[in-house]
Amino acid sequence: MSVTDKPCAASGGAEKNSECSANSAAPEGHNSIVDAVRQGVHRRSFMKALGGVAGGVALANASRARASGGNSWSNVLDDIPDAKLLDMYDKMLKMRWWEEGIKDVFLAGKDDMYGVIHLYIGEEAVATGAIGALNEDDFITSHHRGHGHLIAKGGDLDKMSAEIFFRETGYNRGYGGSMHITDMSKGILGMNGIVGVSHLLAAGAAHGIKVRGTQQVSVSFGGDGSVNNGWFYAALRNSALYKLPFISIIENNGYQTSIPAIETNPVRDLSKIAHGLDIPGFTVDGQDTLAMYSVMKQAVDRARNGEGPTLIEAKTYRFYGHSGLSGAKIGTLGAFGLPYRSDKDLMAWIANDPLPKFRNTLIAIGVLTQKQSDEMEADVKKQVAASIEFARNSPKPGQEMGLTNVYAQGSVSPSQMYA
Repeated sequence: MSVTDKPCAASGGAEKNSECSANSAAPEGHNSIVDAVRQGVHRRSFMKALGGVAGGVALANASRARASGGNSWSNVLDDIPDAKLLDMYDKMLKMRWWEEGIKDVFLAGKDDMYGVIHLYIGEEAVATGAIGALNEDDFITSHHRGHGHLIAKGGDLDKMSAEIFFRETGYNRGYGGSMHITDMSKGILGMNGIVGVSHLLAAGAAHGIKVRGTQQVSVSFGGDGSVNNGWFYAALRNSALYKLPFISIIENNGYQTSIPAIETNPVRDLSKIAHGLDIPGFTVDGQDTLAMYSVMKQAVDRARNGEGPTLIEAKTYRFYGHSGLSGAKIGTLGAFGLPYRSDKDLMAWIANDPLPKFRNTLIAIGVLTQKQSDEMEADVKKQVAASIEFARNSPKPGQEMGLTNVYAQGSVSPSQMYA
């Protein structure tokens, strides 16, 4: 439940498996602390005690993060209203059950579905915590595995389902599908199927913020593979040079498609990349919603104060394959039998599932009850089912729309092209 110095690794090997098992186990003394909270101990006191049991839960050590001091997320918990915590949990439920619903539709094979989907299941704490620290008018850019980011930013389930079904009522009127959903009204500047471009687009938006002089921030999400191209470095380098209000979040789920990330990057902790640009870099437990919120809050405050960008690496894990649904079953969590990773690793990460982890924390601090959680989950499942029916009953784009948004209407002056 922390930003750790050595988060649970997602790659194979006995050493990594032992680390993962150790990190997913409850810390000694955990139950007595939870009991104390239920008896009325203040949230801050509880979290500080839990942080002590877990080993201090520092955000990052100074040599790695290049940030002054280490803090536990207990320092921000009391500043988050109960209503906001419940909203974050509600959005996390929507991420999980919307994707599970869409997954089951694909597997059932009864609808006219085609293409692939990149499921975010297992990584929900990253989007929930990070976007929970933003304002409504802040910007985000996403990548191919971006459904969770959209939902965390307030995306509409009906429009998302309709887009997956390639219906005219979808976010992109059925043109974009899973990887290209955009909602400018909510600051969602789009998912993107080109690896690494999300960072460059968000840095451009951050430049616009600086030119306009507003107090917004711009955030990019990218996978661990996105750090291996020039767009990522150009975005981070220019943002550092001009002190842009830009935050780059690397969701390190351990694999670049099917290749272990540790085989394609020279550093184990990708946050160290920030060192060469003299900006803060944090490595955070991506299965811990509040740890993600805490480090993100620091980065957001820094950006709004004109101090420039921050790089955040979230160590996380996808419970399903890269794309498609090999090894997945209807009503079952996780894809088993994939050739490039072990089922033992998958089970260890499922044991550290961010959704029940966040729920149990909220129950322990008195923000949520099990009954309320069950009711919220049931309501979300109804919303998901309704969104799928909405998509099924929506019209497909007509043939007459084939050239819509392809060609400009009327003439285009040279000044528009080369201004």
